[in-house]
Amino acid sequence: MLEHWSQQIASFRQTIPEHVRIIAVTKKKSVTAIEAAAAAGVYDIGESQVQEAMQKHRQISDHLPNLNWHLIGRLQSNKVRKALAIFDWIHSVDSLKLAQTIDRISQELDRAPPQLCLQVKLEADPQKTGWASEALIEQLPLLDRLEHVEIRGLMVIPPFGLDNAKTQAIFQAAKSLQTTIQSQAWQHLRMDQLSMGMSNDYQAAIAQGATMIRPGRVLFGDRDH
Repeated sequence: MLEHWSQQIASFRQTIPEHVRIIAVTKKKSVTAIEAAAAAGVYDIGESQVQEAMQKHRQISDHLPNLNWHLIGRLQSNKVRKALAIFDWIHSVDSLKLAQTIDRISQELDRAPPQLCLQVKLEADPQKTGWASEALIEQLPLLDRLEHVEIRGLMVIPPFGLDNAKTQAIFQAAKSLQTTIQSQAWQHLRMDQLSMGMSNDYQAAIAQGATMIRPGRVLFGDRDH
C-alpha cells in the first residue's frame, strides 16, 4: 500500500503548480499514508482531530521528524494546548476568541509562533463555522494585535453539493477578500496564503489563487473506518 500511495501522490504532484503547497489529508488513515506522502516528497500533513494526530505523531515523529503538521478540522478552545504541541499550522481558526486563546497559550508555551489561517464562511452553511466577510473586516484590528501567532491567510470550505459555478464564485470571493485585506497596512497580519480546494474542487481553487490545497481522497482513496 505504501508504494501504491507513494506513486499516486508523486503523479498527482506533477499536475500541481510548484507555487501551490499540497497538504496531504491523512485523517482516518494509518501512518502508512503519512509515510507514503513523505516518500513522494510531500511533507505537509493534514489532520482534522487533535487526538488522532497525537497518536500518529507519537508513532512517526522519531523517523519522520521533518513533517509539517496542519490542523484542518475544528479546534475547541480546551484542546488548544494539545494542538500546539503538534501542529505547525492551524487552518481552522474560526473566531476572534479562538485566535486570542491560541495567542495566549503560544506565549505561555514560549514556542515559535504557530501559523494560522482564518476560516471564512462566504456562503450560508449550517455545517461550517467561520467569519462572514464583514465581521472579519471589523475584527482585523483586534487580530492584528496578536503577537505570538503568525496570521498567514484565509481558509475556505464551500458548502457540500454546490455546482462548479457556485464553488468557483466562493473561491473568487475569498481571493477578493484577501486582496482587500492586503490593501491595508497591518503591523502583524501577513495574509499571503489562501487555503482552499480539496479532492473534488482543487483545480477550481488553484485557478482562483489557492496557495495551499487539501487533497485526501484523490491521494489515498476513501477513508478507512
